[in-house]
Amino acid sequence: MVPPRVLTRVATVAAAVLVLLPPAVAHASPSDIEAQIDRLWQEAEPLIEQYNAVHAEYEQNLAKQAELQAAIAPLEAQLREAESRIGQIAAQVYRNSAVTSVALMFAEGSPADLADRIAYLDGLSVAQHRELADVLALKAEYDAQKAPIDELVEQLAAQDADLAARKADIERRIAELQDLRRQAYASSSGTGSYRPWPCPAEYLPTPGYKAAAWACAQAGIPYVWAAAGPNAYDCSGLTMKAWQQVGVYLPHNAAAQRRSMPYVDRADLQIGDLVFYYSDLHHVAIYVGGGYVMHAPQAGDVVRMARMDVAPIHSFGRPG
Repeated sequence: MVPPRVLTRVATVAAAVLVLLPPAVAHASPSDIEAQIDRLWQEAEPLIEQYNAVHAEYEQNLAKQAELQAAIAPLEAQLREAESRIGQIAAQVYRNSAVTSVALMFAEGSPADLADRIAYLDGLSVAQHRELADVLALKAEYDAQKAPIDELVEQLAAQDADLAARKADIERRIAELQDLRRQAYASSSGTGSYRPWPCPAEYLPTPGYKAAAWACAQAGIPYVWAAAGPNAYDCSGLTMKAWQQVGVYLPHNAAAQRRSMPYVDRADLQIGDLVFYYSDLHHVAIYVGGGYVMHAPQAGDVVRMARMDVAPIHSFGRPG
């Protein structure tokens, strides 16, 4: 379960991102525009990774809800049958009991309340008393099991919708900056190859090499946040899918990926290892050898090679 304080923090970060989004500048040099995009992205990418974490939690709890619903389906059927049986018992009491008993039967309340009142009437058999008690116990058990997950799913659904709305707003502002970027670079001859060096740097008969080679093959595919292929990726979506090619399943969140694997020293780095960035672990890339990584950098960009030290490194990890 995502604690309320975490959800509150995510919403607070999201609000802060929108406040910090810089207005588009009508006339700016390429370096100024790149600086704007970089500043924006340092604020936006943590929100994206939090979005991925909350959304994954949401989907997991939807699955739990479906499992619970399937498990208690027989109980629901029993309750429906029991309501019908309660009606039959009420009719019997009406025929055999005094006016006071009839008044109790027709007092306002739910079927469970009616069953509770009937249980106090004279003339019920031991079996009928037991049946009513069993129904009430089953209803209480059903409510107790279903209420917490309903509350959680409702909470996560609201958070998911809120983050999706903020995502659209941030993407709109990023698109404005990207338009300026295209204008600023209109006279250039191009941005060059997205994979200008051997990728991976060397062949190794390891799962890490296969994962890295797959990531290298994604060069040029657009970055779209919360995406995990095949036509777009965000940073953790790329590394997740790369290692999935060799049967290793990672969560779609950079910080969660960091927690899922052991640390590796820089001196022991191998092709396929993951490189985690920033103190809050909001970016991840896959090492391809020679001091380079393959990563999905930011919105408006594409999957590409970069120097491993493109940003402050937090740590290294090896899936497996």
